[in-house]
Amino acid sequence: MPTTEPLPTAFMLAVCGALLALSVLFSRASGRFGIPVALLFLGVGMAAGSDGPGGIEFDNYAFAFRLGTVALVLILFDGGMNTPLSAIQAALKPAAALATVGVVATAALMGLAAHLLFNFSWVQALLLGAIVSSTDAAAVFSVLRGSGLHLKRRVGTTLELESGLNDPMAVILTTGLTRTLASGTPPGWDLLVEAVVEMVVGAGMGIALGWGARLLLKQLRLRVAGLYPVMTLALALLSFGLPTLLHGSGFLAVYIVGIALGNESIRYRSGLLRVHDALAWLSQVLMFLVLGLLVYPRNLVDVAWVGLGLGLFLAFVARPVAVALCLAPFRFPFGEILYTGWVGLRGAVPIILATFPVLAGTPGARDIFNVVFFIVVVNGLVPGATVPWVTRKLGLAANVPEPPQAVLEIASTQLLKGELSSFYIGHASAVAGERLADLPFPPGSAAMLLVRGQELLAPKGDTVFQPGDHVYVFGHAEDLPLLRLLFGQQEDE
Repeated sequence: MPTTEPLPTAFMLAVCGALLALSVLFSRASGRFGIPVALLFLGVGMAAGSDGPGGIEFDNYAFAFRLGTVALVLILFDGGMNTPLSAIQAALKPAAALATVGVVATAALMGLAAHLLFNFSWVQALLLGAIVSSTDAAAVFSVLRGSGLHLKRRVGTTLELESGLNDPMAVILTTGLTRTLASGTPPGWDLLVEAVVEMVVGAGMGIALGWGARLLLKQLRLRVAGLYPVMTLALALLSFGLPTLLHGSGFLAVYIVGIALGNESIRYRSGLLRVHDALAWLSQVLMFLVLGLLVYPRNLVDVAWVGLGLGLFLAFVARPVAVALCLAPFRFPFGEILYTGWVGLRGAVPIILATFPVLAGTPGARDIFNVVFFIVVVNGLVPGATVPWVTRKLGLAANVPEPPQAVLEIASTQLLKGELSSFYIGHASAVAGERLADLPFPPGSAAMLLVRGQELLAPKGDTVFQPGDHVYVFGHAEDLPLLRLLFGQQEDE
């Protein structure tokens, strides 16, 4: 061991801890200023880089690519686990159209603009378009949560599903066009065939692996609860790695496996959801910090006008036109089409994809990377800062009650008979103004906890339910229909 240790390691850990803490603290400004939290993480990374006060020298595109890939796997897996099947059934077709035809249309329009307006070669222009063609719904929802708004179910589900499904198509187009640019041969039908094969293999293996993962977790009995997240993490990594090795889309597969596990009654489910939510956030912070370190602000000056022009073209032309083409057959109202086209924010995926041509050593790769970075920042600021205002203006904010101040959960490593459900008491609720003792509760069911503002109450016979209350009720599966008649829709549905 070098005699200088452990000081270098301690210094590295201290720097990492400081950057993570600053990113979390600065994220509080996201809702206040309407800026996607990802841009704040990028800003911290840039400030810590060689051109900023931090002065950290970092130019390892291969490491950034590998870290970004792992982070995207964890983010997509977590997104799948939090996507209910009912939402998929309602929005799968329009989301699939946006994730395939919409991505291709966006890439083509951006490529056309880059070639005609800024003199990129055709292959470079199409590559740049493919890189920025996928969206990031997490950026949209982070801005909405910061402003206290919730989207109406159809629009929100379509945006969320699109973001989970469109990454594979963007990756396929980017890798194919990168090979084309490196070899100097024009793209042909083989690119389309490759895209279809990767999507089919990825979807098929995702379904198969998801089915196998559900069987495994239903049968698996571990004595230590902390090992269940280790197993689901292993399943997430396998779900990406195996399909990718077989020339399928690992990103699509891991998203499908996440959906399969998230919609199954598995042991320690609530704990798994919390762990993977934390892993997804950690991945997002680390990914944007490292990508921010990669950028040299002095190099952005040379591509400022190109990045600004293409960023505005993406926001005002390419994305809205692609969305209108995809959603028109599904008879979406004009306001929903306009909104979906406007708030298709870009996140980390385009910046990670921009490392592909750099690693391949293609001509002009560094310039493409800087332009893509500029486009992502512009896209996050121009539509991003207006998301809350546009949501209210178009009347697409859902009338959703504020979440309770406290959450009651059952975390068990066994599959128990019975479940805990939360209900919000509105003015129209059947139980509003009624005493608990007067309610016809099913046998074996009980009100466990009442959250009223800042108070936690233990419901008793003389407790009167008031509008604005959040109540947690224990019952069995066969009791849920009657409980829904009494209390209304469950809050987690």
